Amino acid sequence: MKVEMKERTIVDQYLKVRRFSESLSAHLEPEDCVIQTMPDISPTKWHLAHTTWLFETFILKAKVPNYQPFHPQYEYLFNSYYNSVGRQFFRPHRGHLSRPTVAEVNKYRQAIDQRMVELLQNCKEEDQPEARSLVELGLHHEQQHQELMVTDIKHVFSCNPLHPVYWNCPVLYADATPALTFKSFEKDVYWIGHEGEGFGYDNEFPRHEKLVHGFKIGSRLITNAEYMEFINDGGYTKSEFWLSDAWAMVNQQQWTAPLYWQKEGEEWFYFTLNGYVKVNPYTPVCHVSFYEADAYARWAGKRLPTEEEWEIAFRDDPIEGNFVESQCFSPLALNSQDIKKTQAYGDVWEWTGSPYVGYPGYKAAAGAIGEYNGKFMNNQRVLKGGSCATSQSHMRPTYRNFFFPEQRWQFMGIRLAEDL
Repeated sequence: MKVEMKERTIVDQYLKVRRFSESLSAHLEPEDCVIQTMPDISPTKWHLAHTTWLFETFILKAKVPNYQPFHPQYEYLFNSYYNSVGRQFFRPHRGHLSRPTVAEVNKYRQAIDQRMVELLQNCKEEDQPEARSLVELGLHHEQQHQELMVTDIKHVFSCNPLHPVYWNCPVLYADATPALTFKSFEKDVYWIGHEGEGFGYDNEFPRHEKLVHGFKIGSRLITNAEYMEFINDGGYTKSEFWLSDAWAMVNQQQWTAPLYWQKEGEEWFYFTLNGYVKVNPYTPVCHVSFYEADAYARWAGKRLPTEEEWEIAFRDDPIEGNFVESQCFSPLALNSQDIKKTQAYGDVWEWTGSPYVGYPGYKAAAGAIGEYNGKFMNNQRVLKGGSCATSQSHMRPTYRNFFFPEQRWQFMGIRLAEDL
């Protein structure tokens, strides 16, 4: 009986995550799902197919005797970056593919789901731990792509002068926010990384000791109004606040504000998935690069926290907040009475000053699974906390997201820190 309960549980988890992907795409027309507006993003159709490809490639092909692929070319079309699996279709050209159609991709999902459910229901007891581990990884992988579906379609819609609305969710317009204060932490040796209970990616291990000097960290996220002060003070025109590569990027790309902001007369507007609206001064600023976050921190006389400082400060906070389940698809302001809420989880990913590298003793797993994180440990920065496009069940204090410092199409924001 216990085995049957476990099987039902993993099947239920599998179907719940898979159905949520489809609910996110249900707001879209087929024409929306095939567009790629820059190389960093992928069409919605590709995300739906790639997440299916992972289950087919790493589980069904490995576990089902004499398995016949759903389509012989899908392994090539929907392989993202797994060199040990085989060749990949050129990423910047994913938007060139009108076929398979959205309907055909949905049939692909249904067929693989049926095979996966059959496999999990009939899995031998001795094979269950490995199968469950792979399925769990696949589900967290799909949740990552659910977030990318939201952020990518936002970029697609933002390029359309009709300003399409993805989801008409009324967003409360706050008229104040709690004052920014700083909490202190003394110099000490702290344990950093995943403790081993529950799911974690390999880059969250091994748990290790870290000497952390005394620091202070902001009580909440930086707001649009606070970032406007930086803009109004000529922050984008003063090289003294910017790293060398950052200053070159500002001039090359002609940045004057966060992504999706547009000035009309004397007022700022921005594109959101809920429509094109006036910038809410009290919501967390988002769609800023590491370069912009770092420049703002320097302008404010502060710095960005390290990933260790962030984890120390917020690992005991409840993982609550504005996640994708809220279906707001936009950061929300703190009410002026919410003085105890830290916004550590949800709303926006928080840039840290830490480079994305392996923890002491880290070793990538062998084979294709080892390509998941380790090979990206170069020239990227760590972000913490999740966003309004992240699943709540996907988040934990030790989660390490990572992006290049110039990227800003994700929901990325700012928290300040300083030395004690």
